[in-house]
Amino acid sequence: MDSIGKSKERCAAPSMTEAARTAPRAPGVLAGKVALITGGNRGIGKAIALRLAQLGADVAICGRDREALRAAAGELAAHGVRVHAQPADVTSSSEVEALVKASQAALGGIAILVNNAGMGLFGPLQEKSEQEWDSVMNTNLKSVFLVSRAVIPGMVQRKSGDIINISSLAGKNTFAGGAVYCASKWGLQGLSGCMAEDLRGYGIRVSAVCPGSVFTEFSGTGRKDPGKVLSADDVAHAVAMIATQGPRSFLSEVHLRPLSKT
Repeated sequence: MDSIGKSKERCAAPSMTEAARTAPRAPGVLAGKVALITGGNRGIGKAIALRLAQLGADVAICGRDREALRAAAGELAAHGVRVHAQPADVTSSSEVEALVKASQAALGGIAILVNNAGMGLFGPLQEKSEQEWDSVMNTNLKSVFLVSRAVIPGMVQRKSGDIINISSLAGKNTFAGGAVYCASKWGLQGLSGCMAEDLRGYGIRVSAVCPGSVFTEFSGTGRKDPGKVLSADDVAHAVAMIATQGPRSFLSEVHLRPLSKT
């Protein structure tokens, strides 16, 4: 998962949207739908954005690296969909509100929200500072609250939508050195379950995707063998499965594990 830290860049990047607006539309099962992916400029978020674009969805992404956003927007636009890319700090309510407002103005109502932005911090609890605790909780948990809160009213009005929270098997298990990270993901599991119950009556589906170890830039607990862990595309496949399921059901929780046991 991508780390989304605090950023002073608050403005939208209109050129990132306009560059893709004239591209021919790609056909696909998600054609006509708009997806917003936080942390969509690299790693798991980028893989998810590309997969949804391949399925025909118009895509909005955010992150804090303008160059990475611009590059990702170009890759997404190559699939013939409309793209909006905007620098944003998803732990800031004002920047989240600006992101959602600009994304909807550029692309239309958000039908699929993927709360992917996240960060890892590992080691014994007693060695961690209050600032580190706040950073992990704000990025992994508060951001989901803020972005979901901004998107939900439009989904309620349309009586449909998918909210997909990228959690972790660390939200189901504990391990040495994982206190702060696990606490954030256990919290996300609880938030996701309660959101699902609150929103299902409005036709909105809330799902949690819980991957095991994934080979990305994400700072984990040690060097990973790419042959023995999940790939970002594995997570993207799970998100696509959720977004394309039948209209009368929802996958509340998906656990992803590598086939090879390490």
